[in-house]
Amino acid sequence: MKYRILTNEELQHLEEDLKQFLIVNGIHAEEWATMNQETPEKAVQLVEVFSDTVLQKVYEKLNFLEFRSPDSCMLFHLLPEKIELISLQSTDKNCDLSSVESIHDALQNNVSNLNFFKSEKPYHSTRESAIHELIESGCVVSSSEFWNVLKHVLDVK
Repeated sequence: MKYRILTNEELQHLEEDLKQFLIVNGIHAEEWATMNQETPEKAVQLVEVFSDTVLQKVYEKLNFLEFRSPDSCMLFHLLPEKIELISLQSTDKNCDLSSVESIHDALQNNVSNLNFFKSEKPYHSTRESAIHELIESGCVVSSSEFWNVLKHVLDVK
């Protein structure tokens, strides 16, 4: 398995896609039911392949991820050959960076209590594997707008 198996909730949302995947692979409803009863390990292998296929497509489309905690905010720009990072670190324990509103407030009123860091590096494996690792470590999808705001603030500093 390249990434991870989709959760039951994710599979429920993708039920029609899974059915189409099974049909393309020559497995119809009756065969799927039989496989689940008689050779469940084979059914799990098919769900693993489906999961990897879905996650690969999702990861190929992602361009920005972020990770927030009370004392830091890290934003990742996922380029084809490298990953760029903008990091904000709070030096004030009263400055919270865990929400959009608190980051906005910190940029407006406490910028002197923030350390900014920017870096870039090539992917150590594939782009999609790096994205998977970031998501597994707690990153969530972000936006180009957030990236551009932080980049502008960093460029002004």
